[in-house]
Amino acid sequence: MFFILSKLVSIFLYPFNWFIISLCLFLFIKNPLWKKRLKISTLLIFFTFSNSFLFLELMKKLEVHGTKIEEVGNYDVGIVLGGMFEYNNDLQVLSAKSHADRIWQAITLYKKGKIKKILVSGASGYVTDRGLQEAEQLREVLLIWGIPKNDILVETISKNTHENALETKKVLKTSYPDIKKRLLITSGFHMKRAKACFDKVGLPCDTFSTGLITGPKSNYYWDQYIVPDMGTFFGWNKLIKETIGYITYKIVGYI
Repeated sequence: MFFILSKLVSIFLYPFNWFIISLCLFLFIKNPLWKKRLKISTLLIFFTFSNSFLFLELMKKLEVHGTKIEEVGNYDVGIVLGGMFEYNNDLQVLSAKSHADRIWQAITLYKKGKIKKILVSGASGYVTDRGLQEAEQLREVLLIWGIPKNDILVETISKNTHENALETKKVLKTSYPDIKKRLLITSGFHMKRAKACFDKVGLPCDTFSTGLITGPKSNYYWDQYIVPDMGTFFGWNKLIKETIGYITYKIVGYI
C-alpha cells in the first residue's frame, strides 16, 4: 500500500505539472481577478523552476558528492541499486535510463579491482507489470559483458529503497556471510536516503555516488542565472521527490 500510495502522490509533486495546470486555468477561467492571479502564478512557477542556478544550489545540498575511483578502497562487494533501466518488451532488451551510470561505474570499479563482486538490487519500481525484472535481466547482460557468474549477485524482490536494504541484507546474511566490506553505489541525489536505509537495517556501507549533477564548488555560467531552461523543470522532479521521500521515510521509521 505504501508503495502504490507513494507513486500516486508523486504525480502531484512535479513543478511542470503545476505549470501546465496553472496555464490551463489561466486560459479557460473568465473571472478577471482569478485570471490575474493565475497569470502571476504561471509566470512565477515558470521562472522559478526553470532557473538553473536556484535548482543547482538546492540540489548541491541534497547530493552526497563523489569520490575519485583512485581514492576508493577495496571492498568485497559493490551494491548497485536499481532504477537504471526500462524493459523494451518488443525487442526484449533493457533500455538505459538516466541512472544507468550506477552500473557503468560499478563495472569500472570491478575492472579496477576496487570491488570483488557486483550485487544488483531491485525488481521493478513500477506499480504495474511492464516486463522489467531489473536485477535478473541485468545479470544476463553482465554475463555477456564478461563478468564471471560467481562475481554477480542479485536481489530480485525489492521495489523501493527501503526494500533494497531489507532484501539485500537477507541475501548477504543468508548466502554470503563472509562478505564484510560493502560499497553502496547509487545516484548522488539518492545516496543520503539510501545509506540511511542500509544503516537502519544494520547493513552499513561506504558510499560511491554516481550520476552527479553538482559538485562541491559553485561554478556557474552567466546564462544559468537568468536564462530559463526547460530541462531544469524535470530536474526538480528528482529534487522534490527525493526530499519528500527522505522526510516520509523518516516519519514512517525507515531511516
